Amino acid sequence: MFRAAITPPGMATLVVITALSVLTQNMILPSLPTIASEFGVSYGVANLMVAGYLAIMGVLLIPIGPLSDRFGRRPVMIWSTVLFIIASVGCALAENIWVLLGFRLLQAASVGGQVVSRAALRDMYEPKEAASRLGWVTMAMALAPMLGPMVGGALEVGFGWRASFWLYAILGCLSLWMVYADFAETNKYPAATFGAQLRLYPALFTSRRFWGYALCMAFAVGGFFIFITGAPLVAQAWFDLSPAALGLGIGIITGGFMIGNLVTGLTAQRVKLIKLILIGRVFSITGPLIGLTLFATGLGSLWVFFGSAILLGFGNGLTMANATAGMLAARPDLAGSAAGLSGAVGVAIGAVLTFATGVLVTPEAAPFTVLGAMLLAGVLAMASALWVMWVDLHDPLPASV
Repeated sequence: MFRAAITPPGMATLVVITALSVLTQNMILPSLPTIASEFGVSYGVANLMVAGYLAIMGVLLIPIGPLSDRFGRRPVMIWSTVLFIIASVGCALAENIWVLLGFRLLQAASVGGQVVSRAALRDMYEPKEAASRLGWVTMAMALAPMLGPMVGGALEVGFGWRASFWLYAILGCLSLWMVYADFAETNKYPAATFGAQLRLYPALFTSRRFWGYALCMAFAVGGFFIFITGAPLVAQAWFDLSPAALGLGIGIITGGFMIGNLVTGLTAQRVKLIKLILIGRVFSITGPLIGLTLFATGLGSLWVFFGSAILLGFGNGLTMANATAGMLAARPDLAGSAAGLSGAVGVAIGAVLTFATGVLVTPEAAPFTVLGAMLLAGVLAMASALWVMWVDLHDPLPASV
């Protein structure tokens, strides 16, 4: 039962370690107003539990990728999970907002799951099959953002906001056991030294294809970050939703993301990656545009607001796995580094967009601000995808991509 792994990770293990890193971002969202009230701070300070967390994730993503390329996926995953468990217990026991924020930022160690799972899939599969499997993994782990806010809202109502952090600790222990028992090393060709690995790192900075995919992913996820940051204020000021109902609303929009990933899983091995990405970008622009138009004409409603986000989620489902596979294919010898650097770019942009949304959104204009920012992020992601298409025309990869 406790024997160390001797085979590459199965899909269930990859789903769990990836889902935990996503779940950590959003399960506490319905509790932010309560945390702010209990510690006597503004909502903006409490929101640092999201924006600050994303910023630290961005910092950690940069070294985690090269570390996994040099020392292996397995040890990086084990140590990042141990740190996550310690941080979760610290959050649950915190007696003031600054201790809570400190341990919350340490929870960003869960980011190891995102980098390691992507790099491991690239280690094991070629680009199109990797995209298909990423689609299935992402579809399954999308249950985390769907269920996370719902579970967080229910836990707060039943047991208080600290219960979410105790659940994080329990899930961290489960993840650690799965990695130990079902994650043999997949990086078969690590660099001889860490210095040698780092000397290859600048090659990513000169890859136009890498940057196109990375920015497309970053702005796509940024649209979702904008939504989950502004949704609590919209729900409270415009629709008077309870924390549990807000959690349900935020969770439901992930259904669109799951369907998009289902389509990716079914089609990625037959359709070019960039084609699926561009189709996804069209949906992600159309959703916020329709919502903004309806609110501007006085036809806005709860269903319009959340429906706009469902379309954005569907578009992101068509984008993320395919863009990830394309980005990793740009430099297969730097899969971990590419996953880490692209994740850092995404988190940095997400943190900026999250912070800006928290500052700019007001009760009176909340739906307009949130939907408008989502639309802007969608347009920027489309521009990045078109850049990749231009690069492909002038410097094509093998036909398998």
